[in-house]
Amino acid sequence: MEIAVVGSGGREHALAYKINESALCEKLFCLPGNAGTSKIAENIEISAEDIERIVKFSKDNSIDLVVVGPENPLAEGLVDELEKEGIKAFGPKKAAAKIEASKSFAKYIFKKYSIPTAEFENFDNYDDAVEYVRKKGAPIVVKADGLAAGKGVTVAQTEDEAIGALKDIFLDKRFGDAGSSVVIEEYLVGEEASFLVFSDGKDILPMIAAQDHKPVYEGDKGPNTGGMGVYAKAPIVDKNLENEIIENFMERAIEGLKKEGIEYKGVLYAGLMIDENKDPSILEFNCRFGDPETQAILPLMDSDIVEIFLSTIDGTLKSKEIKWKDAYAVSVVAASGGYPSSYEKGKVIEGLEDVEKLEDVYVFHAGTKMCNDKIVTNGGRVLNVVGIDKDFKKAQEKAYNTIKMINFEGMHYRKDIGNKAYKYL
Repeated sequence: MEIAVVGSGGREHALAYKINESALCEKLFCLPGNAGTSKIAENIEISAEDIERIVKFSKDNSIDLVVVGPENPLAEGLVDELEKEGIKAFGPKKAAAKIEASKSFAKYIFKKYSIPTAEFENFDNYDDAVEYVRKKGAPIVVKADGLAAGKGVTVAQTEDEAIGALKDIFLDKRFGDAGSSVVIEEYLVGEEASFLVFSDGKDILPMIAAQDHKPVYEGDKGPNTGGMGVYAKAPIVDKNLENEIIENFMERAIEGLKKEGIEYKGVLYAGLMIDENKDPSILEFNCRFGDPETQAILPLMDSDIVEIFLSTIDGTLKSKEIKWKDAYAVSVVAASGGYPSSYEKGKVIEGLEDVEKLEDVYVFHAGTKMCNDKIVTNGGRVLNVVGIDKDFKKAQEKAYNTIKMINFEGMHYRKDIGNKAYKYL
């Protein structure tokens, strides 16, 4: 099969690596890809947002399967357009992707189909939203309704912080149309966990749980990012909790969407809040593989991912199972200086050649590109350094020993990715 992966981040590099392992993959393209994907695929300079050119390229090159990484092209209907041309595409259609593209729609689904979630209200204007914040007090959570690259959520510890977030969204238009309305919800206490499943619209096939670290600094301090590191399998999710998540969140969501006339095919990703003293609650659903969760989950997968993609598309997922390595993966993100605020690009990355020789270590590129035969930074999150081992501590040590071998000007990373797992090991 000739396969194309849409996207340019660490998630897409991890997907390309796993697809490249498949006996079904004869030729692999990445649109547009990055410096890492260029070593295992042919990069094509087409933006993940350029739906028309992606469809044309797929037709002109007789692509057998398109795997869509980011949420934006899914929300804009890329899968719908590919399917119109008879091209197999992995990912939900536009109507199904609304589960991530609109937080108010997601909350409607949660409420109607009894999916446990925080108390919330929707607002489409600044004044009413401020009044609600004053009424409820802090801490409180403010979310731009639409897609904001993981940066549209503010966990406000004070009323002034929440009102500042509302000013950013409504008055300063920081997120454009994505901020035309907001969801304001109750602040939940506990630990966040990510749980992903494949869905063919009828049946689901679960992956292993992961725990992301969104704040930029150690101890979960500072502003939220797209994710500074992750580990899988997450020991906070034991077998009983996994069964509860599958039944009360994943299956209810797929069944609820079906009752709304929406067939959900692709990956459904639940962001959950887990409190040992309470039942878990859903924070959000995403319509795609997580980033950086994918970079820790896929290296542990022992099954052919292309076969799973095809079963998801064809509606035969019930016949599939996933085999997993008996190991843990810890992934640490190397970020550009200044991220998640402004940062410079074009910094030469050193040490990658030495890292490639190591066993049980993966480096998935995110914000990188080739420039004058050198790999340089090209984004906020630059690299994902993953260590794998049967022993969690050794997996963590492999990740950190490896990231110390890599350097670029301004590089920073969290030093505590994985520490919270020890409470459950």
